Amino acid sequence: MIKLVDAVVLLAKNHVDFVVVGGMAIRSHGSGYLTQDLDICYSRGKENLNRLADTLAPFNPRPRNFPEGLPFVWDAATLNKGFNFTLQTSLCDIDLLGEVPGIGSYVEALNDSVKIDLEGFDVHVLSIDGLIKAKETAGRLKDAAGLQELYALKQALSDED
Repeated sequence: MIKLVDAVVLLAKNHVDFVVVGGMAIRSHGSGYLTQDLDICYSRGKENLNRLADTLAPFNPRPRNFPEGLPFVWDAATLNKGFNFTLQTSLCDIDLLGEVPGIGSYVEALNDSVKIDLEGFDVHVLSIDGLIKAKETAGRLKDAAGLQELYALKQALSDED
């Protein structure tokens, strides 16, 4: 988990515009959900693509399960030509999402996020309601346990009010 936090701090430190979604977002709301990768929804603006490419470049990003011998160019142009990327890096596995199912693009994800302080950096994390909407829309079996925790967290928070 430490490397996932390091990756988020690295992105924030380099002024990349992103929202944490997925397992790490669920954990940030108090869940014990375990995750092996960092999922972010990122701004597709030209400057942000440059910052994102430059920030991750030292960590040798490559598509996950990509054949070792095949060449892969990591730069802003590659990001611009694609949309979603499942990457392995020397820091951690990172999934870059151009949009979140049920939520939309970076702007919609940002509007449905909460801001947390992570090691002195403001980081946007998808809200509990946003996570529920995204997980329900995706409809994946692997999200069932996380959804149950999100429902319980939402109930616990509403009981506090």
